[in-house]
Amino acid sequence: MLSQMGWAQTDYDLAKLESLALQSSRAVLAGRSAVDAARAAVNTAAAFPNPELEYLSGSQRARGVGGNLGDARSVALTQPLDMPWVRSSRIGAAEAGLEATSAANRGFEAEVLARLRLRYYEVLRREAEQRNAREDLASMESVRSRIALRVETGEAARFELIKADTELLNAQKAAQVAGFRVEQARSLLRQAVGNELPPTFSLAGRLSSVPDLPSLEILRKEVETGSPDLARARAELVRAERQLDLERRQRWPNLAVKASMDEDPDVRANKLGVVMSIPLWDRRSGPVGEASAHLTRARYELEAQQFSQQKQLEVAYQQYEIAQAQVNALESGIVRQAEEALKIAAAAYRFGERGFIEVLDAQRVYRAARVELIAARYELAAAWVEIERLRATPGGKQ
Repeated sequence: MLSQMGWAQTDYDLAKLESLALQSSRAVLAGRSAVDAARAAVNTAAAFPNPELEYLSGSQRARGVGGNLGDARSVALTQPLDMPWVRSSRIGAAEAGLEATSAANRGFEAEVLARLRLRYYEVLRREAEQRNAREDLASMESVRSRIALRVETGEAARFELIKADTELLNAQKAAQVAGFRVEQARSLLRQAVGNELPPTFSLAGRLSSVPDLPSLEILRKEVETGSPDLARARAELVRAERQLDLERRQRWPNLAVKASMDEDPDVRANKLGVVMSIPLWDRRSGPVGEASAHLTRARYELEAQQFSQQKQLEVAYQQYEIAQAQVNALESGIVRQAEEALKIAAAAYRFGERGFIEVLDAQRVYRAARVELIAARYELAAAWVEIERLRATPGGKQ
């Protein structure tokens, strides 16, 4: 059935999922269309004004004796002049708008990739939890069968079998819940990627395979120079400066060249002159004040964005270091020791040196240690995802 739908059986790694999402996401494509619109706005700002052609036709009648009768025509051509000082500011504002839109689009794509990466690691986390739950269930079934045999032979009290049945039910419930969480995480990942990801996909990757990060100082420099949010704020500041400059220069008189021909039955007159708009009543105080306020706001927003980006980076890097320390501690000692304690307790129970309750306690400690390890690995991946979002790492690259 999958072959009929055109879905190939393949394993998807993170880079392949990112490339697929960026190619198929309608929201990403809409953002790129906004960049195309901003690029077209630059062409609009660079366009020269069109000439104006005026044609008048009528009849001429004499009011006195001896006047000539006939048709009268008038043709006029007016070409507004695009003043260089106004043109440069207008184009500069449009180009800054293009930079701001491009940076905003890069920031949106970074957000899309961050959501996708979190969903990817969420699936790996839930799959790891499901594997552990199935191992716990298989182990509990084995222990329960041994206890049932001992109860039948009279070597153990029936209370131990009741306790084992209770623990087996809990293990079955945990395995069932883990399966539901896997399906939910897979659905959310498919939602983040798009319909191009088949429902029966499989992931090529491990939760423990989180890429390393450079030092905090290197990350600070990368965020300062490459953050799309900062790039957008800087472009908005430039656009506000250009817009203020444009509004101020539009106070100056505008010029247009006008050529006309007037023809009546007696005379044909050809004229060439200049049309000047005199800024007498409207000194554009409103647009200038508005542009000045936008410039002030852009400066404050840039400063706030710089402070916010640095603090977000510091918090994410601290979380990365904390999660990394937790993972190292759990992998190097805690989980291993809990596993050894469980093996010792199980062996002692088989030889009658320990009770079943001690085996259950050791199993709970081992289960809790593995759950904590999975959670720490996911927190490490989440911190990495947040830092990559701030760095705006392109899709398909790690």
